[in-house]
Amino acid sequence: MNQQVRKVVFPVGGLGTRFLPATKSMPKEMLPVVDKPLIHHAFEEALAAGIEQFIFITGRNKDAINNHFDHAYELQSLLNEIGREKELAYTRDWMPAPGNAIFIRQQEPLGLGHAVWCARHVVGNEPFAVMLADDLVLGPRPCLAQMMEVYAEKPGCNLLGVEEIPLERSVRYGILDIAEDYGKLVRASGLVEKPKPEVAPSTTAIMGRYILQPGIFRHLEETGKGSGGEIQLTDAINRMTAETPAYGFRFDGKRFDCGERAGFIEANVAYALKVPGLREQVLEKLRAMLDAEDHAGDTERQALLAR
Repeated sequence: MNQQVRKVVFPVGGLGTRFLPATKSMPKEMLPVVDKPLIHHAFEEALAAGIEQFIFITGRNKDAINNHFDHAYELQSLLNEIGREKELAYTRDWMPAPGNAIFIRQQEPLGLGHAVWCARHVVGNEPFAVMLADDLVLGPRPCLAQMMEVYAEKPGCNLLGVEEIPLERSVRYGILDIAEDYGKLVRASGLVEKPKPEVAPSTTAIMGRYILQPGIFRHLEETGKGSGGEIQLTDAINRMTAETPAYGFRFDGKRFDCGERAGFIEANVAYALKVPGLREQVLEKLRAMLDAEDHAGDTERQALLAR
């Protein structure tokens, strides 16, 4: 019997060191893209894909994530008293039903594979999704919803969101060893975590979207530490390929790596340009900034020529 994917795991226990000092006391997953935290964008994508239960694998200093998915009674009471209905809706109308958001502490930062393994008792014996909030995908349809449609045609597989990358960036990703390429879909004969460019089997890299079978938990238990001294999810999926087919799906949409500063800034601009009313304001300010940069550059060039 083909089981529906009802649960998603959000590994949100990372330290966010690339955004220090901003993340010294605030989780990186709470950094806003326009007016919603990264984790809220991921939550909405999962909700649009039909996910019913949301499992957050947290760490120390991550209480802000728990609080975001809870009622803020003082704020809501104040907004209600002063008649700010629109703002009140922003604080409560999107929230998951009681019991549908579960928070598990990852007591040690032992990697993505370890974070996923921490969800084993809640996931149980059914397929589930994994979403990394660092990766935002802006496209015609939510990325996970696209993957759900593909999974319905390939039930029982491990399905990974992938995209093509420059070869020199292979050391940052899990890379597929491709056995068959069908265009939008590829079948992997194996996977390698963060290979050097000279040994990378392809330029098809795993992004932060997965649909996995529950057998992954057994393999995570048996998989030792890999790249970076961490338990790697890619290594466990690779171990499963002998028994469970692994496919990569080239989704429609632009992916933003919000785990680095440039990608985070790019995502903010791209998402802002999709908001009616805000788009025009942002474009006006961007044009003004670029004009000022051009003028400053011209002035600097003239000064150099005058020497």
